Amino acid sequence: MTTFSSPTLSEDDLQEIQEVLDIPLSGSADLLTAADLCATFVSVMVECEDEYYRQALCGRLAHALTVLRQRCVEDLPEWIVRQLTTQTAPLSSVPECWEDSEFMLDYAQALTLALSGNTLLARNAQDLVGLLHDLVYLLVDQLKAPLIVKQ
Repeated sequence: MTTFSSPTLSEDDLQEIQEVLDIPLSGSADLLTAADLCATFVSVMVECEDEYYRQALCGRLAHALTVLRQRCVEDLPEWIVRQLTTQTAPLSSVPECWEDSEFMLDYAQALTLALSGNTLLARNAQDLVGLLHDLVYLLVDQLKAPLIVKQ
């Protein structure tokens, strides 16, 4: 494995980023694994100032979002259904228009693609990375919240 040095990143930062980039994401990953990996990639991306590594993280995030979208339209395995089942529906602090995971995935993927185009001013890219971070975390929190009410 080749590690590129960067004047803006310490060796510890480089090692952390490389470890995250090396996390395998199978096309058969379940919903919760794909969601957690999206959060991991965007968390490291928001802290990364190196364009090379940010682009690599962007690519990994785009793939994870694609896998997550596939899992969202499939039937959930029984163990995930049990995990998402509750006695009473929790109150959501998210406006109804933001509760549709399909739209949220579209928005996250659009931001990821805009960032991967590498045509934005640095300050605009940093703002969009922050927005992407918040959007992905909101999406992951929604997907992992118990929403199936036990009958």
